[in-house]
Amino acid sequence: MLAGGSPTEADLRELTAEGQNRARNLAARIRASERRLRALDADPASPISAIAEELRRLEALRPQLREVRQLLADLDARGRELRTAWLLDQADAARARGIRS
Repeated sequence: MLAGGSPTEADLRELTAEGQNRARNLAARIRASERRLRALDADPASPISAIAEELRRLEALRPQLREVRQLLADLDARGRELRTAWLLDQADAARARGIRS
């Protein structure tokens, strides 16, 4: 939808809401994983495999969050472009009506 097509304002709002929910979920999962990692680090008896598992989890989640945030930024830019184009079309139509009157 970002690359082309003609989404409605409702489509853009829905996609934005979904993206924001996904970003919040990923951020919460990252914070939880960081807390587990700190707890494991604080306990000298923690198995290295548990620490490695949390590190792998973080390595997978962080790029996902970056991607969702970039998609949200792209979606916002696309929404602004579409709204600007719509406003320009409305102004052109109003001008054309004024000339014909």
